[in-house]
Amino acid sequence: NLKVLAVDDRFVDAKGKPMEDVPYVGLDAYKIGQKQGEAMATEAKHRNWDWKDTYAVINTFDELETGKKRTDGSVEGLKAAGLPADHILFSAQKTLDVPGSMDSTNSALVKLPGTAKNLIIGGMNDSTVLGGVRATESAGFAAANVIGIGINGTDAIGELKKANSGFFGSMLPSPHIEGYNTAKMMFDWVTTGKEPPKYTAMDEVTLITRENFKQELEKIGLWN
Repeated sequence: NLKVLAVDDRFVDAKGKPMEDVPYVGLDAYKIGQKQGEAMATEAKHRNWDWKDTYAVINTFDELETGKKRTDGSVEGLKAAGLPADHILFSAQKTLDVPGSMDSTNSALVKLPGTAKNLIIGGMNDSTVLGGVRATESAGFAAANVIGIGINGTDAIGELKKANSGFFGSMLPSPHIEGYNTAKMMFDWVTTGKEPPKYTAMDEVTLITRENFKQELEKIGLWN
C-alpha cells in the first residue's frame, strides 16, 4: 500500500519498459524541443536572416528517447517557422558532451553549400549546442551569423557571461514548479486519497539570454 510517485525518470520493469501504472511527473521533451526551435527561428527573424542562406545543424542522440523527442520537436518548430526541410542537417553524436558535439557539427559543416551564410545550431542540451558553436568558430563563422540555443540553462552560465558568442541562450526548465506540484500531489494523495494522474507533463521553460539570465536564475535560487 505504498504511495509511489516517479519524478523526472519513469520506473521501468524487468524488461526495461516504462511502468505506466506508476504516477509520473516529467518534462514534456517534445514540447520543450518545439519551444527551442521556435526561439531559434524567432531570433533569426529578429536578425532579418533570409531562409535562403540560413541552415540548421541539429546534433542528435537518438539512442536516448528524451534526446530524440527534444530534437524532433526542435526541428518541427523550425519547419513551422518557415525554414526549408532541406536546409536542416542532422549529425549523430557519439557522446553527449562538448567534444562529441564539436565532432558531429564539424562533420555536418563540410556538407554545407557555399551559399550558407547563417547557421542555427540545435541539440538536446546545453553541451550539445556549445560544442556545435565551438565548431562554427573554428570554421570561421562570426558570432553574428550563428544562433545556438541549448536546453537546461545551468550548463550555459559560463558562456552567457561572455560578451559575444554564437551561443545565444538556453531554455531553462522550471524545477521549482515541478517540485512544488510533485509535493502537492503526494500530500493530496496521502491526506485525501486523491491519486495523481498517470502522467503529468511539464513544459514550462524560459529562454535565458545574456540580457536576463542572472535575473531568471535568481528567481529559482540558482544565482547568488
